[in-house]
Amino acid sequence: MNHTNHINHTNHTNHTNHTNQKNHINLSLDKSHSQLFCTFVAAYYFFSVNTIYIIAGEPSGDILASRLIRTLRERDAGLRFCGVGGETMAEQGFRSLFDIRDLSVMGFWEVLPKLPVILRRMRQVLAHIEQERPDVLVTVDSWGFVSTVLRRLKRRGASFPKVHYVAPQVWAWKKGRAKKAAQLLTHLMTLLPYEPPYFEKYGLPCTFVGHPVLENTAEAQLEATTAPDLCPVPAGARVLCILPGSRRNEIRKLAPVFIAVLEELQAAIPGLYVLLPSVAAMREEVAHAFAPVAVPHRVVVGQAARYAAFGAAEFAIAASGTVSLELAACGTPHIIAYKFNWLTNHLIARLATTRYANLINILADRQVIPEFVLHHCRADRIAPAALALMHDATRRAGQVEEAQRYLNRLKPPKQMPSAAAAETVCRVQGEWRRVKNEA
Repeated sequence: MNHTNHINHTNHTNHTNHTNQKNHINLSLDKSHSQLFCTFVAAYYFFSVNTIYIIAGEPSGDILASRLIRTLRERDAGLRFCGVGGETMAEQGFRSLFDIRDLSVMGFWEVLPKLPVILRRMRQVLAHIEQERPDVLVTVDSWGFVSTVLRRLKRRGASFPKVHYVAPQVWAWKKGRAKKAAQLLTHLMTLLPYEPPYFEKYGLPCTFVGHPVLENTAEAQLEATTAPDLCPVPAGARVLCILPGSRRNEIRKLAPVFIAVLEELQAAIPGLYVLLPSVAAMREEVAHAFAPVAVPHRVVVGQAARYAAFGAAEFAIAASGTVSLELAACGTPHIIAYKFNWLTNHLIARLATTRYANLINILADRQVIPEFVLHHCRADRIAPAALALMHDATRRAGQVEEAQRYLNRLKPPKQMPSAAAAETVCRVQGEWRRVKNEA
């Protein structure tokens, strides 16, 4: 009996030890499986979730890219975005690698003082792209910067598709950029209907997606009308909008000219009140530049406030650029002005192959919007033109009507510009994945 009990006890002990050992092995296996599962999930997420890398180095490109992000997310909520952008993209949850003010510079001579910073940022972007391994790279405007990034990616053998949004204006100057673009890009999305042939002849596929200023304006105007206190003005005031640019060097070049114009206008127009729409990053710069102005004025920030200012204004004086299309779309009569330093002015005057700087004037092949650029950007020329228009309601109305006619040419045939752009990006990315999977 004692011998039997001993055997039973021994068997029970061995079974218990075996069970404990088995449980220990199971626990180890469970832990190992858990780690393996987490690794698998992380790898699946990294390689399966579409990562779109965006570079938008200018405020105008920031607005285009923000709308593109929003529209792409409406198509696929799982998309992941990274890269370089501004404050409007940040509103979509985008985290920029650095502040785009480091890249916001135009001209030849103007770039030189910022060249060390620009080159450092370029190296940073290239390293970040290699780290993120995107499914597609979308570059927006800023061709000078992004073309160098694209060249270096090509040297490094980057195989993912590269889509550029906003064609380099080869029809205006430096036509050779079309051939170079074809060597660097997978696809080009153009804002203007006549641009694709310039690039397609070199084998670069292009899609005319339309100019997003048309839908930007419609939405922002609606937002502005729902918040009437965004841009209060004194009763009975004659409101003038002044837009000296969205880059620091632009503001510093144009502000003295615009201030001199304001001094002449104040003497001739009683009750003049000035609104200065600005991006948040340049608010202090604009406020400081116009602080000496005796004319009552106010700096306003934000898209809705910007369009509320356009709606309140009787007239506007603006830096040449996309803002002219925004003003025209809002029905705000205006003139444009722009200049660089004397050397850049001289070079552009010699290199330019178009008679006009303003897009509406280019489409019309005549001066619908008065423009004072390069050597003509002087207060003694701008002020008389501004006064003539402010004193003539019929001429102002005529400008608005004509500008609207040419704006209609910028609409894409079937859908809104951001939807057309998002569809193009998805199509290019899908084709690349299909080819990659078949290889």
